Amino acid sequence: MEKLSNREKIRALLLSIQTGDPDPAGFVNEAKYIQHNPQTHEGSEGLAALFKRLSQTNPRVAVVRAFQDGDFVFAHTEYDFSRRNIGFEVFRFEDGRAVEHWDNIQKRMGPNADGRSMVDGPVDASDLEKTEDNRDLVRCFIETVLIADRVDQIASFMNRTDFVEHNPHLTCAQGALEQALLAQDEDAKRRINYQFLHRVLAEGNYVLGQSEGQVSGNPAAFYDLFRVEDGKIVEHWDTTELIALKSQWKNQNGKF
Repeated sequence: MEKLSNREKIRALLLSIQTGDPDPAGFVNEAKYIQHNPQTHEGSEGLAALFKRLSQTNPRVAVVRAFQDGDFVFAHTEYDFSRRNIGFEVFRFEDGRAVEHWDNIQKRMGPNADGRSMVDGPVDASDLEKTEDNRDLVRCFIETVLIADRVDQIASFMNRTDFVEHNPHLTCAQGALEQALLAQDEDAKRRINYQFLHRVLAEGNYVLGQSEGQVSGNPAAFYDLFRVEDGKIVEHWDTTELIALKSQWKNQNGKF
């Protein structure tokens, strides 16, 4: 039997939420598994049993995109349980099995004013030889524009002529991103406030940033997926999720 890549294992694992197939749960080393979703108990129920139970609620799962970066797999997903959600799932592997998991989930909204949904667009990675250059570009964009508030530098990182925006609240129009990043609340503080960049994952022309900050003063996680072409950002998908108060966490591993 052909050996599955880590990316293929995660596709199978996530789809087993819908099918209830217990076999893909074996791709996870539950003895070492670290769960970073604060709303999920750790170790209270085996994954095979959990997914079988979830499958009985008639869920729908779509893995729209999946990429691999060394020991990490990152996937862009759509779930329909009691409501439709868009998510990013990140898994770390050791010895061929997943041992750590992060995610960021947002209610599906849109399409935006350009008619773009939160998940449509190209799905396959290319330009694999440019992975590190693209990673560096996105890291610099997040650190310079989103964290250091140098919105005047956006044109240095983005192709504004061909840029495609999938955020349900934004468009690809010139100035739309700048306006959103500079928007203030009633107390004259930035509504969207990126503060820390925790991780940048990349495969070819796709790069995912995992960032932490605040939305209207509330702790939040920002996951931003970028498609890069000829050294410029040309497409963007994202999810934003408020982080629950620590007193409400069901595990103590932290969101990041």
